[in-house]
Amino acid sequence: MKKIVVIGAGASGMMASAVASYKGYDVTLIEKNHRVGRKIIITGKGRCNITNDCDIEELIENIVNNSKFLYSAFYTFTNDDVKDTFEKLGVKVKTERGNRVFPVSDSAHDISDALEKMVRKTGVKMMFNTKVEKIIAKENKIEKVILDNNKEIKCDSVIIATGGLSYPRTGSTGDGYKLAKSLGHSIKDTKPSLIGVEVKEDYVKDLEKLSLRNISIEVYNKNKKIYTDFGELEFTSYGLDGPVIKSASCLMKNGQDYKIVIDLKPALDLEKLDKRIQKDFKKYTNKKFENSLDDLLPKKLIPVIVKLSNIDKNLVVHQISKEQRKDLVNLIKNLTFNFKKLRPIEEAIVTSGGIKVNEINSSTMESKIVKGLFFAGEVIDVDAYTGGFNLQIAFSTGYLAGDNC
Repeated sequence: MKKIVVIGAGASGMMASAVASYKGYDVTLIEKNHRVGRKIIITGKGRCNITNDCDIEELIENIVNNSKFLYSAFYTFTNDDVKDTFEKLGVKVKTERGNRVFPVSDSAHDISDALEKMVRKTGVKMMFNTKVEKIIAKENKIEKVILDNNKEIKCDSVIIATGGLSYPRTGSTGDGYKLAKSLGHSIKDTKPSLIGVEVKEDYVKDLEKLSLRNISIEVYNKNKKIYTDFGELEFTSYGLDGPVIKSASCLMKNGQDYKIVIDLKPALDLEKLDKRIQKDFKKYTNKKFENSLDDLLPKKLIPVIVKLSNIDKNLVVHQISKEQRKDLVNLIKNLTFNFKKLRPIEEAIVTSGGIKVNEINSSTMESKIVKGLFFAGEVIDVDAYTGGFNLQIAFSTGYLAGDNC
């Protein structure tokens, strides 16, 4: 019987293990933690956005790096297949704004538990608190793995599904890169992706924990617009975070000159916003400027906007000039922050970079260098925006690896 070793019991590793076992193979799943799916449990703020309910071409469009590499994977194991898999495992799913798919229970534990149930049901042997120290290949063909206790497991194929470098406390500490490199593979430099950004403006700390919905952002590299988005944003003590910022970070790297421009009122153009402010100013005509924006902006944001407007906070509203009001409109439509750096990779949702895709067969996930060596998930140099796309990558590449090993 063909013997398969899968390294890493995350989303891609568990999918690969179950699929390989369904084919009748003798599968051993090795996990260095004491349990499966530790990263799954914290995804989507504990709700687990398992995929995105869009068409396949849109899935491809939301891949930031090496999108073409994923055509076979996405068409072989689709987002509908992901939903059907969990429904069959007893986890009801729902589709929310932006076509994001979650378990009805809003519990990531249900997703992790369902995957573990699937793996155990197929008869996969599971080893916990165990680390693979080395993969041995003879004449460019997989022969065995050596564990940290010096035990050897002879096998025909190995699937590396160890994740990247993000959230190292979940076990993602770059083990797969080292194993692949020892077998002749090249690694594209890694960087954090889907991460918060630090900004140069000190006053951002006054906005800490303020969340904004229905805002839009534009990101510029020098004077070139590189990204636009609409949705939610959160201020932190160091800068900006939230879904729109995390997705924008996919296109950013340290050492570059970025500006992040926030439109606080994207539903109103300049003219309509000006009329809205005139209406509020009429309502509060005899009040101080600092007390005239309560109907327009969140309370925590008002002192910052007042200060940035260069309008005296104690100026009575009816004394504000037309030019000052126009400047206020522009400020609200173009609240600008200067990029300082990305947050540390340890805080990133995913790792950008990894095993180079030109060394992997995109139809099978098998190495082009070592026969019987396969890859799945975040360890590969593919990553995507937020919205369930990264877990779809994990499930699809895991399925391909398990089906072809």
